[in-house]
Amino acid sequence: MADYEDDRRDRGRNRGGGGGNKRRRYDDDDDNYGRREPPQRRRQNPREGDNHYAPRREGRLEEPFSKLRRLLINIASSSKLPQTEGEEIAAVLAESWNEEKVKTDFFDVWVQLILEQPFKIPFVAGVAFIVNHEKPEIASTAIERVAERTQEALRAGQWKEFKLLLRFFACLQSLFEDDGIFTFLEQLFDTVVDLQSANENDVVGIELVKIILLTVPYALVAGGPRFHAKAQELLQKTEIVASNTLSIERVIEAYVSDNSEKPIPYYSMIGLLQTQLNNEAESGWEFAFIPRFQPPIPKKTEDGVPPPPGPSMHPFPAFSVPSPVNQGPKPLFPEAFISLYVDQEIETVPRIGDIAGSIIRDSIVDTIDQLDFNRDAVAKFLVELDCYWSVHTFAKRAIAFDRFKEEQKDKIVWKSEDMIIDAIFSQLLKLPAPEHKLVYYHSLITQCCKIAPAAIAPSLGRAIRFIYKNLDFMDLELSYRFLDWFTHHLSNFEFRWRWTEWVEYLSLPNLHPKKAFIIATLDKEMRLSFAKRIRSTLPEEYHSLIPARLDDDNSPDFKYEDPNTPFSEEGKALLHQLKKKAPAEEIQATIDAIHMKATEAGIDDVHVPSTDALATAICRLGAKSMSHLLSAIERGKEPLLAIADRSDAAKRQIVASVVEYWKDQPGVAVNIVDKLLNYQLLQPVNVIQWALGDHLGAGEPLSESWVFEMVSNTVTKVTNRNHQIVSARLVKTLSPEQITLIEEALGPARTSTRDIFKYIEDAVSGFAQGAADKLIEKEALGELAPEDVKLIGVWAKRWHTVFLRKGQVEERVISEDSVDTKIRLLEAEPEPMVEGEAEGEGQGNGVQDANGDTEML
Repeated sequence: MADYEDDRRDRGRNRGGGGGNKRRRYDDDDDNYGRREPPQRRRQNPREGDNHYAPRREGRLEEPFSKLRRLLINIASSSKLPQTEGEEIAAVLAESWNEEKVKTDFFDVWVQLILEQPFKIPFVAGVAFIVNHEKPEIASTAIERVAERTQEALRAGQWKEFKLLLRFFACLQSLFEDDGIFTFLEQLFDTVVDLQSANENDVVGIELVKIILLTVPYALVAGGPRFHAKAQELLQKTEIVASNTLSIERVIEAYVSDNSEKPIPYYSMIGLLQTQLNNEAESGWEFAFIPRFQPPIPKKTEDGVPPPPGPSMHPFPAFSVPSPVNQGPKPLFPEAFISLYVDQEIETVPRIGDIAGSIIRDSIVDTIDQLDFNRDAVAKFLVELDCYWSVHTFAKRAIAFDRFKEEQKDKIVWKSEDMIIDAIFSQLLKLPAPEHKLVYYHSLITQCCKIAPAAIAPSLGRAIRFIYKNLDFMDLELSYRFLDWFTHHLSNFEFRWRWTEWVEYLSLPNLHPKKAFIIATLDKEMRLSFAKRIRSTLPEEYHSLIPARLDDDNSPDFKYEDPNTPFSEEGKALLHQLKKKAPAEEIQATIDAIHMKATEAGIDDVHVPSTDALATAICRLGAKSMSHLLSAIERGKEPLLAIADRSDAAKRQIVASVVEYWKDQPGVAVNIVDKLLNYQLLQPVNVIQWALGDHLGAGEPLSESWVFEMVSNTVTKVTNRNHQIVSARLVKTLSPEQITLIEEALGPARTSTRDIFKYIEDAVSGFAQGAADKLIEKEALGELAPEDVKLIGVWAKRWHTVFLRKGQVEERVISEDSVDTKIRLLEAEPEPMVEGEAEGEGQGNGVQDANGDTEML
């Protein structure tokens, strides 16, 4: 079967069909692939046998537009060779060109396919290339329609769409007069020079250079050797920008340690692209992995003489680069390269210096981003990755790793499964923030596993082991994202994992990143299930990490039931009063009794014990479920606010009481604190001060994932609120009164946000430098070993990097300069139309979308 497959592919290539790695979908070895259902049988004609399909009835012929739409959408996704498909579409298009719907609506589908299915851009361009030889006006119409959408994307700062539309033109480089797309790429670079001259930290220019570098390979494949010199000139210009390093790049590195054992050094994406293209130039600009189309064989006339060729060259569309350049709806940042498989002993993905790795990954990421509304479709396209690139780019799907090593030998082929997982994780672990909410990437990996378990699961297992091995060097925020995905993924597959592989790490101290990860994983798993279920999935060596009392799945004990607990009677009374919804006066009388006893006991702040009693009673009353908790908060909200508002220590005590009550399940405490912030029973600064002040001790809590989660979630709430205010300001139709109100809210928001980041930095800096008082004291008393002190310092440095980055990102959104720049861009836009209310609604929706996206920070 394998020999037949290779022979079939070779024959396809010899016929000019090297446009894709087409494979039979129903090979015996491919049972686990993302199969399509076989075509449905048509109604059978009773006059013919059961083994025949009924002929298509007269009058039911498919309309040209419907047929063209179906053929174009399915290009490179059927068992036919792309060259054959392109010729078929071109023939139908030429025959039906006189129909109005074909001239108009069909090209809406054309543009939409370019934007939503990036893998197919070379094939869509191939159709235009083929049809141009018979009817150049069709290619001209396609170019015109795509150009209109390209100009819109350029004006709006929709850089991903702009890049994809520009790729279509690059794939048609041989059809353009003069230098074609290279003239426009040079125009774009001139814009980059202007932007960089005005601001050396400009990121729009970096994005434009990235687009230029990703466009060049497609233009060279389509244009041929005569454009090699133009590409070389362009690379010499981009070298300066690509080699430049911005200040924020030092905090977006995935592996933060200076240790030589970390898997890969830092590479910026545009710097890496520049290096890869220089390497490709030295090897003759081969780009063997990009699919190619052959020109159709001209039809001969009756006398056997070929017809004279028609006009087939077209002027390249004229685009206007706006000034000032619109940054776009989201802040732009430099991008770091991250890979789980690159430069390993067995080359399952392209080497770090190979441009194929960046080009193929870019298409995978674009597919993930552009089709985010349908993860099933994304997963299907990803599993079929090998169909959209040249023959022999990838090994056979689902080939076992050991067999891949044996068969690779001197051939350079890659595992498509590894490239899929590598690309998804590059986005899941992207800094400073992923493009989408993290759960999207979680669900996408799950869906890929369900479609092709035999192919994806082994690659995923190797990815997990790679990340776990390098947890010591990984950025803290990324290790938490990995933890979040890992536990979520296990919950979808019955919590199955080879825990025996990690038994050796159980002997490490809890402060060690690998041991801390295991502890955090079990806590997260228990949140997604229950303790007894998780214990049953673990080897016995892990059982000690799950408190035995959790197996009974009972609510935590109410400490005031113990008569030896201070204020025991009052604590029980408060619980009883909350249960029966006692009037406020009765609850206040109990609180006053606590204050009286606390005064007699010499307690400085009498509001602390009363807050503890009331907050613990609320936790006890709401321990059964989230709905019980919300009900309990509603009952105790007013008296709790009345106490806490009198003392900052009392507000911090609310957090302390919640965490103490749920000490065996700190993840539950994190969720409760989040709800208390929503109810404004707590202010963000209260949570931060407790976590990194009252609770920090000698720094040991810095290794606990739930502490990081609590602080990170709290900071996110603050930044989301800031983004809402900024988004509200960036509405064109605001009245002067509204502008004043928003700016009055934005000023204090900036100040409080900066204060929070400053507090976090000050809190962890002492531990990072080994100069914190409690850390020195414990080390002097022998309560902390030198190795523990060193580990605490490492944790503190990781914390510092994360929140330094978050602070810098936030400044790019809310700082005075940033907001003023966006306002100037807003004012430069044309005035809204008379029917402006509809446009206003659209801007409101844009604000809502932006708020949703900022939740990922």
